[in-house]
Amino acid sequence: MIWFHLFIVLLTFFTMEFMAWFTHKFVMHGFMWYFHEDHHVVKPGFFEKNDFFFLIYAIPSSLLIFFGAESGFDFRFFIGIGILCYGICYFLVHDVLIHQRFSWFSRTDNIYFRAIRKAHKVHHKHLIKEDGECFGMLLVPIKYFREAAQYKKAIRSKN
Repeated sequence: MIWFHLFIVLLTFFTMEFMAWFTHKFVMHGFMWYFHEDHHVVKPGFFEKNDFFFLIYAIPSSLLIFFGAESGFDFRFFIGIGILCYGICYFLVHDVLIHQRFSWFSRTDNIYFRAIRKAHKVHHKHLIKEDGECFGMLLVPIKYFREAAQYKKAIRSKN
C-alpha cells in the first residue's frame, strides 16, 4: 500500500508542474494580472501582491490533508501531501534560489539551477502580461540547459 501512496504523492507533485504552468500563463498573466504584475517590477519591500497566489494551492492542499486524515488517510491525504511537497519545492526554487528572497542558496552553481534561473530571467524580461515565455518552474526548454552546460564548460576551460 505504501507504493500506491507514494505513487499518488509523486503523480500529484509532477501534475502540479503543469498546473503551475497553466495557472501562471492563463490566470496570473490573464484575468488576475493585477496580483501578479508587481512580481515583474522591482519594488522595495519583502512582500508582493503576487504572494497571494500561494493560497490557490495551499488551501486545497490543507483541506485535502485534513479531510483525508479524518477519513483514515485515504487518497485525498496523499494528494494534499503531493501539493504540499510541490509548494515547498516551489518556495525553495522560486523564492529562495531564483529571486534570492533569502540567501540560503546564493552560491549554488549547478547546470540545472543555472538553466531554471536563466529561463525565469527571460520570463521577467516581459513587463506586460502579453507575449510572455517560460511559464514553468521546474521544467524549462532544453536550450537553457545547453546554454548552462556551455557556460560551465567555458568556465572550466579558463581554469
